[in-house]
Amino acid sequence: MTSSSPAPVIRRAGAYDVPRVAELIATAFEPLAAVSYLVPEPRGRHEIMTADFRILVEHAVRHGEIDLIDDAPAVAVWFPRVGPLPEPPGYEQRLAAAAGPWLERFLLLDSLFDKHHPDEPHHHLAFLAVHPARQGRGLGSALLRHHHARLGGLPAYLEASSPRSRDLYLRHGYRPRETFALPDGATFWPMWRPGDAPSAA
Repeated sequence: MTSSSPAPVIRRAGAYDVPRVAELIATAFEPLAAVSYLVPEPRGRHEIMTADFRILVEHAVRHGEIDLIDDAPAVAVWFPRVGPLPEPPGYEQRLAAAAGPWLERFLLLDSLFDKHHPDEPHHHLAFLAVHPARQGRGLGSALLRHHHARLGGLPAYLEASSPRSRDLYLRHGYRPRETFALPDGATFWPMWRPGDAPSAA
């Protein structure tokens, strides 16, 4: 987006958006090193990742917030972590069905996420995804500013999965914590945004 471009229209996604949102996240995340680790064989990778993302996207409809730009498309999936957050219903069974022979790799990633997740009250950005054809146009920044404006002083947390996304979050007031990696070296950058951090212009 340029300074003369109109601001994107951001709306709250609902249950009817779940298939589309899960597909969008899988498409945007396909080049990530972590995705190649989770599903080493390219054949079927997109379908497996879409089914995996759908579990948490459905959960976010009830227990989180999904900000969607329809005409971009771009999406941010947040979970307010200010109290106990239940697991998605039937999570283990659904994950096993989605991941198939790669289940142990998904479980390992889950355990790493849990190990590094902060205990303080915060909002957790689970996914920020922009369609590859629309990346680099400020849509991710627009989604971040939109949610940051509603945090009410609360901090925010995320796990960046590429240097490019890490740098985006640095511009929005996030600060890196200790990195962690999957067995093949695919790295995640846990990042924390203090409650009083300014938002990028």
